[in-house]
Parts: sequence; C-alpha cells; structure tokens
Amino acid sequence: MISSVKPTSSSFSTAFSGRVRRSVPTTELKFSPLVKNFHSQSFSSNVVSHQKPLHISSASNFKRGEVKVQAYEADRSRPLDINIELPDEQSAQKLKIGIYFATWWALNVVFNIYNKKVLNAFPYPWLTSTLSLACGSLMMLVSWATRIADAPKTDVDFWKTLFPVAVAHTIGHVAATVSMSKVAVSFTHIIKSGEPAFTVLVSRLFMGESFPLPVYLSLLPIIGGCALAAVTELNFNITGFMGAMISNLAFVFRNIFSKKGMKGNSVSGMNYYACLSMMSLLILTPFAIAVEGPQMWAAGWQNAVSQVGPNFVWWVVAQSVFYHLYNQVSYMSLDQISPLTFSIGNTMKRISVIVASIIIFHTPIQPVNALGAAIAILGTFLYSQAKQ
Repeated sequence: MISSVKPTSSSFSTAFSGRVRRSVPTTELKFSPLVKNFHSQSFSSNVVSHQKPLHISSASNFKRGEVKVQAYEADRSRPLDINIELPDEQSAQKLKIGIYFATWWALNVVFNIYNKKVLNAFPYPWLTSTLSLACGSLMMLVSWATRIADAPKTDVDFWKTLFPVAVAHTIGHVAATVSMSKVAVSFTHIIKSGEPAFTVLVSRLFMGESFPLPVYLSLLPIIGGCALAAVTELNFNITGFMGAMISNLAFVFRNIFSKKGMKGNSVSGMNYYACLSMMSLLILTPFAIAVEGPQMWAAGWQNAVSQVGPNFVWWVVAQSVFYHLYNQVSYMSLDQISPLTFSIGNTMKRISVIVASIIIFHTPIQPVNALGAAIAILGTFLYSQAKQ
C-alpha cells in the first residue's frame, strides 16, 4: 500500500476521504495503515489502525516534495495452515466407517453360512478354498480389463515381498476351511478369537518385541475362554480344533509380513488383496490337486448335486464371491480407519458370525460353552484396548 505526503516547513498531513487525519513532525514520520484490505474497500471508515506502523521507504524524496510510505508488516503476512474438520465432515466420516463395518460384517456372515452349507454337502475343503481364490482373482481381472478398477502398478520387488504373505495367507485360508468342515462355525470362530495370543507370542519370540503388562494380562481371559469353550464343545473334533489354531498362527505371520511389505507401497488395499489372491491361487492349486484330486472332486460333486439339487451350484458360487468381497472390504477399510478401530470391528464381526451361525444351523450350545466364548471375545476386546 502506497500513500503520498506533501511536506511543509514545519509539518505535513495525510488526507483520507478529503479529511485531515493527523499531523506528524518531519523529524519522526510514522503513519498507521488502514485495515489490510484497505485498497479494496471504500474510505467510508474513519477508524485508523495503529497496530502495524508505516515506515518511510526513502528519505531522499523529501526534496522533490513527495514521500512514499509502505506497510512492511502486511508484506510479511503468511496464511495459517489450519486443518479444521467441520461437523458435517466428521459426521460423513463416521457414516462412512459405519457403512464399511456393516458391509464387512454382513458379507462375512453370508460367506460363513454358504461356506458351511457347501462343506456339509461337499466335504472337500482344499477345492473349496481354491474356488474361493479363483473366483476373486477372476473378478479382479475382469474389473481391471473393463477399467472398472485401476490396475495396480507393480514390479518384481513387489511380488517378491508379496510371496511370504501369500504363503501365510494360503495356509491360514485352507486351515480355517478344514476346521469349518469338521466342527461348527461358531466353534471355529471362538478358537480364532484367540489370535491375539499368537500375535504376542510370535512378536515376542521372532520379532523381539516387548509389550506392557496390560497386554499380557488381557491374554488370560482369551486363553481361558477358548479353553473353556473347547472342553465344553459338544461336537469337538481334534482336526477342526487344530485347523483353527494353525489358521491363527498363519494369519499372524501374514499380518507381520504384510506390515513389512506395505511400507512405502502405493498399491491400494483393494488391489493389494487382489494380487494376494492371485499368488495364493498359484500356490494352492497344485497342493489341492495332490491332496484331494479331480477324481474325488468329481464323485463328491455328483453326490452333492444329487442330494441338494441345482442350489448346490449357487451355494458354491455364493461362498466364493462373498469370500472375496468380505476380504476386499476389510482391506479397503484399513485405508480409512485406525488399527485399533479395525481390531474392535474384527471382534464384533466374530460375535455376529457366532450368533448368526448358532441361529441358522441350530447349533447346540451349553451355557458354560457360551460363557467361555463370551470370556474369550471380551479378552480380545481388552487386548485391542491395551495394545494401543
């Protein structure tokens, strides 16, 4: 902002809107500017701010009868970078997280129901696991080809870091499916709620991590609840129990490897899981053929169709599609929520699956068995709180 002043023999004045504001001795010339946006407003205001003084840019212009005055403080102003989230934005974020959780839980419940129906009629968990991965891989390939979703930009290093994650994911997926083919869905998920105990054990032994005392204390109800549920399970099966335990251990290693592989990685959660499914499919297929084989599959498929009817094909398709969708939503939700919120959501997911499976399949359960499940799930919730 520039202002012109005409000096006299003893004093000079500055005029705004045709009125003389004040006189200042020539020996000590200082002016106060108007408001910061003075040049864009009219001179209707008679108030002058004294917070930012003007200074004379050059005294040599006195002889020519004109002095240029500049507001140097205004030139130094900087915009404040303040990120304020408005209430509407907070409400929208909460709604978005709620939709993620509701979708995640609903898809998981539907998957577990159809998966158990398929395994009851077609007890071949290796092929069932393979079909789930194949369906998800096909869905993502079609999405990339049709530009529904953007294909990820990957390199050799990405696939190298993904390989151990895929190995752990394959083992965990097959082991969980084997478990559900032998025992009730509710029992499998009660045992799988003990995953935090394996997380602490593996992190302590292999990663050298230490945890505060509340974390270790939270493991007591988890271990005790799972043990109580196991010994009181009416349809206990050692293969089903060991399958759930192996699945816990495998998924702990998967999470550790994923955490390392995702550092500095620009691949989205949806595409990361798609790539994981494809590599797991390549790993699992030869083992599925070796363990079960096409001849067993053909005989089992014919028997299932004859018993169930055409609906059996729909069950297989549904369990495969919903398996991919619920895992994809869970990976996508990791981009939007904190690990603590995700852990709480995972705990609530198990509750919804256990309750839904008991209602739909009329699973017999004793009060002490339900108490063990409740204690284990409560311990999982306490662990997620103590871990943070």
